[in-house]
Amino acid sequence: LLRLYARGRLRRLAQMDPGQAQRRTLSSLIRHARGTEFGRDHGFSADWSLDDYRSRVPLRDYDAFWEAYWRDPFPRLTDCTWPGPIPWFAASSGTTTGTTKYIPVSREMRRSNVRAGAELMVHHLANRPESRLLGGRVFMLGGSTGLVRQAPGVSSGDLSGIAAAEMPGWARLRYFPPRELESIADWEEKIDRFAARSLDEEISAVAGTPSWLLIFFERLAEVAGSGSGRVAEIWPRLEMLSHGGVAWAPYRDRFAALLEGSGAETREVYPASEGFFAIADGGDGEGLRLLLDTGIFYEFIPLDQLDSPEPDCRWVGDAEPGVNYALAVTTCAGLWRYLVGDTVTLVGHDPPRVLVTGRTSYMLSAFGEHVIGAEVERAVAEAARAIGATVTDFSAGSLFPEEAGQRGGHLYIVEFGAEPGGSGPDAGRQARFAEVLDAALCRLNDDYDAHRAGGYGLDAARVHLMPPGGFAAWMKSRGKLGGQNKVPRIVNDRDLFAALQAFADAYGEAPRN
Repeated sequence: LLRLYARGRLRRLAQMDPGQAQRRTLSSLIRHARGTEFGRDHGFSADWSLDDYRSRVPLRDYDAFWEAYWRDPFPRLTDCTWPGPIPWFAASSGTTTGTTKYIPVSREMRRSNVRAGAELMVHHLANRPESRLLGGRVFMLGGSTGLVRQAPGVSSGDLSGIAAAEMPGWARLRYFPPRELESIADWEEKIDRFAARSLDEEISAVAGTPSWLLIFFERLAEVAGSGSGRVAEIWPRLEMLSHGGVAWAPYRDRFAALLEGSGAETREVYPASEGFFAIADGGDGEGLRLLLDTGIFYEFIPLDQLDSPEPDCRWVGDAEPGVNYALAVTTCAGLWRYLVGDTVTLVGHDPPRVLVTGRTSYMLSAFGEHVIGAEVERAVAEAARAIGATVTDFSAGSLFPEEAGQRGGHLYIVEFGAEPGGSGPDAGRQARFAEVLDAALCRLNDDYDAHRAGGYGLDAARVHLMPPGGFAAWMKSRGKLGGQNKVPRIVNDRDLFAALQAFADAYGEAPRN
């Protein structure tokens, strides 16, 4: 049945007109929500054009929606920004701020997410016609599956928990982990139990955030007694590793080594609490294909115009490849021109594909250097490759002058992967890492290069070592250990960054078993 569906879906995708599909999506969403409080406030009309919609509905972020529409009726949002009651809220802890957001998840959005999951299978089958993926188990290394009952018929929790709670019986037959393991609250105990139980299963696909997958695979190798740590020795039927949530580049080489001999493909996805936006349908780095007919309408705002009262908003019909855009979405969960907080660039029009370049808040620019997240990720990956090391996790922040005559600069707190002998790169290789990283940023960013010229405006980038396991321990200390929590790549909160530095120092000195 899946193969029949995949063949039909691929034919429809080949014939799809991106602009027409998106216009149809927007019109359907507007018609559906005319009777809501939001629709009445903005005079929704079935015959609106795209220009009408943009002129009547302003761009909004989460805080604006929360204050104007969601806070007072929460948790009972009925006919508020979407028809009917909202049964779930994805509890999303802000990566940089730590503030919990409650993103509405309608029944229509759940169906949209299920369709996105099917689309992932479609593209896998297109690349692997002989696939037996559903002959094994699909392993989701997600966050907590525990849901909080906010009101009768209304729950909140990690998106993975919402998905698990609503999973149909036929899907659960091919799903791992089982319910009794999903419900374990302690993350470290959970991955220990996952690793041990998975040895008795035929795992054919695994999905998760790269940083947490690395931690899991290290534990899996220990439990399995695998000296090489190669997944092929432990899960011989693995066909696909699906990843998203953080940039892949710093992890690519590490996963290539782990997957050596397995034949498993890696496929990037772009899920968010607000919706499932895109899936890689080609090779690594070729972009993620936007899902155009699953109840989500996309807009692109030039990042340098994000604070403008009248930004030059684009859509799939006229967005330009290579431009760094802030992403806004209109969805079947009642988000209208909602600023997701991500930045993307388009790499093609037909079909539209994007690369996720970072967060709108992910920029190092304390001194006017305007270094964006994508440049940081790329520079770290180049530096790691130059010294033959792997990076498990990292965070970057600004160092401010404390005395007259001092210059500011950037500090990278980096956790390297373990190497033979149990230690990471020595001092010489760490210095080389910092040198290559700094040179890469100068090449990638003209403003940074100008500030670095002659060492006049900025000092060279510095590296501060985080011992192995340190970032996981730091996340645990903040109550953020788990599959849907991400280490912030850029930290502009000076107090938080100082606390991270102090933690790295203390963790390096603390005795560990």
